[in-house]
Amino acid sequence: MRLTQLSILLGATLLGAQALAHDFTVGDIHVNHPWSRALPPVAPTGAAYLVLENKGDRTDRLIGAASTIAGRVELHQHIHQDGLMKMQQIDSVEIAPGAQVEFKPGGHHLMLFGLQQPLVEGSSYPMTLSFEHAGEVEVEVMVTGEPAPASPNHDAHSHH
Repeated sequence: MRLTQLSILLGATLLGAQALAHDFTVGDIHVNHPWSRALPPVAPTGAAYLVLENKGDRTDRLIGAASTIAGRVELHQHIHQDGLMKMQQIDSVEIAPGAQVEFKPGGHHLMLFGLQQPLVEGSSYPMTLSFEHAGEVEVEVMVTGEPAPASPNHDAHSHH
């Protein structure tokens, strides 16, 4: 009986560590901690954030994303224009060899339009990321409260 309890405890610990690690790899691209901020149930849009790292020796590009919880997912960035911060859609995000690109509030992000379900803290949802060279990878996006746990450069003034 004691061995069974120890096995259950060990299994739960390993599952918890795996959920916290929350990393995915496709080809030379490493996807670290995809997350979204929890939103009110009536919110029609949301955003996803993550860190992309290129461990290869050639440039790759994130060229698209899709999720079953949204009508569409677009790549976006914030830019300063005419003294204002504006959000704009972009076609791709380049990841140079050895480089990291952080998707964060106030910067690059994945915009979810036509949400099919609310983004509730503690839940998660699937998202497929498409790269020019590495191909596709399905990641699990964790929905967190404010602020996100793995985003030390978090911008609290974001309006997503």
